[in-house]
Amino acid sequence: ICVPAVPVLFKQALENTDTEEGKSVSLRCELTKADATVVWKKGGATLQASAKYEMKQKGTVAELVIHNAEPEDA
Repeated sequence: ICVPAVPVLFKQALENTDTEEGKSVSLRCELTKADATVVWKKGGATLQASAKYEMKQKGTVAELVIHNAEPEDA
């Protein structure tokens, strides 16, 4: 029996978040499938883990933390 893969959907999408310049900000989304692969992008560029960007994922919740936020991070 061939069972088609169930697509991963957003249960809770990203929300607009404000922060002060120089502070950290956390962006979270919730998916319908635990441990699905998540790729964070800004424009067309894929973000990589660094001192600036921290990616976390636990179960169905994916999180991007932006440290030392600047206006260019909008």
